[in-house]
Amino acid sequence: MKTISLAGNPNSGKTTVFNKLTGSSQRVGNWPGVTIDRKEGRIKGLDSATLVDLPGIYSLSPYSPEEVVSRDYLLKERPDVILNVVDGSNLERNLYLTVQLMEVGIPVVIALNMMDIARAKGFEIDSDALGNALGCKVIEATAAKGEGMEEIKKAISEVSSSDLPKNVTFGKDVEDVLEIITSKLKPTVPRDIRRWAAVKVFEKDASASDYISEDVSAEIEAIEQAHDDISEAIIIDQRYNAICDIVSRVLVMPSSGRKKTLSDKVDDIVTGRILGFPIFFGIMALVYTIAMLEGSPGWYATDWLNTYIGDEFIPMVADWLAEIGVEGMLFGLIVDGILSGVGAVLGFLPQMLVMFLLLVLLEEVGYMSRVAFVMDRIFRKFGLSGKSFIPLLVGTGCGVPGVMASRTIENERDRRITAMTTTFMPCAAKLPIVALIAGAIFNGNPLVALGCYFGGILAVLISGVILKKFKRFAGEPTPFIMELPPYHAPSVVSVGLATLQRGWGFVKKAFTIVLLATVLIWFLSSYTWTFQEAEIIDDSILASIGNAICGIFAPLGFGNWELSVATITGLMAKEDLVGTLGTIAGIEIEEAEGDLWLWLATIVTPIGAVGLLAFNMLCAPCFAAIGAMHRELGGWKATAFAVGYQCVFAYVCSLILVQFGGLLFGYDVNIGYMVMAIVAAVVLAYFIIAKDPIGNIKALAGKEA
Repeated sequence: MKTISLAGNPNSGKTTVFNKLTGSSQRVGNWPGVTIDRKEGRIKGLDSATLVDLPGIYSLSPYSPEEVVSRDYLLKERPDVILNVVDGSNLERNLYLTVQLMEVGIPVVIALNMMDIARAKGFEIDSDALGNALGCKVIEATAAKGEGMEEIKKAISEVSSSDLPKNVTFGKDVEDVLEIITSKLKPTVPRDIRRWAAVKVFEKDASASDYISEDVSAEIEAIEQAHDDISEAIIIDQRYNAICDIVSRVLVMPSSGRKKTLSDKVDDIVTGRILGFPIFFGIMALVYTIAMLEGSPGWYATDWLNTYIGDEFIPMVADWLAEIGVEGMLFGLIVDGILSGVGAVLGFLPQMLVMFLLLVLLEEVGYMSRVAFVMDRIFRKFGLSGKSFIPLLVGTGCGVPGVMASRTIENERDRRITAMTTTFMPCAAKLPIVALIAGAIFNGNPLVALGCYFGGILAVLISGVILKKFKRFAGEPTPFIMELPPYHAPSVVSVGLATLQRGWGFVKKAFTIVLLATVLIWFLSSYTWTFQEAEIIDDSILASIGNAICGIFAPLGFGNWELSVATITGLMAKEDLVGTLGTIAGIEIEEAEGDLWLWLATIVTPIGAVGLLAFNMLCAPCFAAIGAMHRELGGWKATAFAVGYQCVFAYVCSLILVQFGGLLFGYDVNIGYMVMAIVAAVVLAYFIIAKDPIGNIKALAGKEA
């Protein structure tokens, strides 16, 4: 069995190559110790070859989890072949990873991808000359169109373990030092990676002690003085010198200079200072309209599935259980607990799939990377940079990888703020809550979902201003530089697989965490504290717990026990809020004929629904995301501060929205709650406006003392 590792830069078309080569024979897991997806699959037509997709990386320097995972796999697992996907339209930058891969002592095959874009730019690449310079096979490809895939398979099948690539040659003084280091390496270092080991020792890499025991610091310090730079920077410079030499021999640029491509012309509009943000707002409004507006494809599919589950599937299962003699506690658990709770969550799957499909399309065509560039101008005014927006984009899929994506931000203060606030964005787990409230209370108005999306961004910006007032978070944002990949037509296979994988993740959660929660909620709502069956749900354990805490949420417009309990269970997993309400509704209601939407409309007002939505969008995330925050923030004290801040911030924002919104739209005003809202608004404004609110408070406390 031959193992091939797939390596390449982000946006090089690596995922498309993987999907074209493996088709549906894919397995998705996690790399050990991290939540980074590990994908592998059998190559179509080469049943004896397994393709392992490494995370998209720019280098093998271990600065990010993705780079660590890739480096460890190549050095420890030792695949038979590395298939390196190189963006032919951005050759120089992509070859930096290539020259590092050539050092690890594994045969390399290069897939020179996106050749259609390279040709559109007027580039002419001599792939044979490139292969000769690197000492490996180079295959021209356009994966999105399926071009070059058979040639790649043939190259993989023909390469042998002895077909090692050439190592690029550095300057004579650097090569002399590397030769000295090589002679002093431990004899246990395998011959295939001695070049790699020597370079790592030269760079003073953390792994250097694994390769050498003798002291070579004098030789390294001497060359650092000669170049007036640190050793790692010297190697980077040497690599780029070698790459520039290779590129100059294999790449012919158009004589008239670089053409302005269609991507450039589109970027002039969509990333412009004036139209950039309005276009982004309009695109997201269109996404939520297609997914959630009454009469939209997403709404019709969700309405059909909810009707089927409530009117046909659950009664059918109930009748079958009755026929086979199931009754009492077990009958209630299955019908009122599991089916009602899990069914309430799964009922929103069509809208989730439509949403996932549209967001994946935006990612595939290359638009979402432009959004980070557009938002940098806005974020910088609030003390953050566009780098903080990238974790927010990731967080719209799931808060856990969103929080972990914050580690790519070099500035520690910005990184901690981003890790604390990424979960303000409406992730996939929150979308059923949005869809439920939008459908039950606001007739599927897409402005509800759009408000949650941009409200999450606004909450991050306000938090950036507030948290920067604390000494531990103070500082200027880091500069934001990113490469904008060219626009390209999305691959149907890639889009389909990405959408289905996200949808499967949603379903899997419904049948694990949500299932367990609904079983617990059913038990608590069916029995009293004496463990006798409750005649009415108001006598149950759940109702008594809810009644004890509902006063906390009364100022937020949802002071009944059902919504209070659902909000608390949402801390386990946000979908649990919908599952809890589905379970309670399955037991409690007769007049609404088991319809969760109709029932919800009877227990909360529109302004109360706004408070419920605002609080649950902004309060502490699920346990899994809190665990990710703990890993990124580095301790439980910092994590407790983050969770506390999120809950207080959510409460304050919800209180202000409900009380002032209720006053504006003619709802009855509770004087006590209004006073609370006014105080909260003044305190929030003070923390936003004052230059040093913490210092002022401490000074005031000192004077009083």
